[in-house]
Amino acid sequence: QILQKILMDKWTLDPTDKDMIVMYHKFGYELDGQKHQIDATMVSLGEDETYTAMAKTVGLPVAIATLAILNGKITVPGVQIPINSEVYEPILAELETFGIKFTEKKVPYLGYNPLNL
Repeated sequence: QILQKILMDKWTLDPTDKDMIVMYHKFGYELDGQKHQIDATMVSLGEDETYTAMAKTVGLPVAIATLAILNGKITVPGVQIPINSEVYEPILAELETFGIKFTEKKVPYLGYNPLNL
């Protein structure tokens, strides 16, 4: 409770504050001997101190998945990581209706350490 009090005092948004979530994913893959890369980006801006981007990007996928399971749209058993199209496709499609969408762009393959750092 002490940590919660400290964090609530320091991290609480003011009524006029907005948060922002920025995600960047780099996917490298090989197909027919050729290396490819897709960069996926997503930006979500919160509305105010209550309707935050963090709440939308964390809470909505869980709520959408829960409803999909209850309505029989997701039928795979157990805990699933979202690499199964039955799981991620309906969630991503519904997230788009809330303005949460990844933009994908094919770019030259850079590898995992293009600067040899």
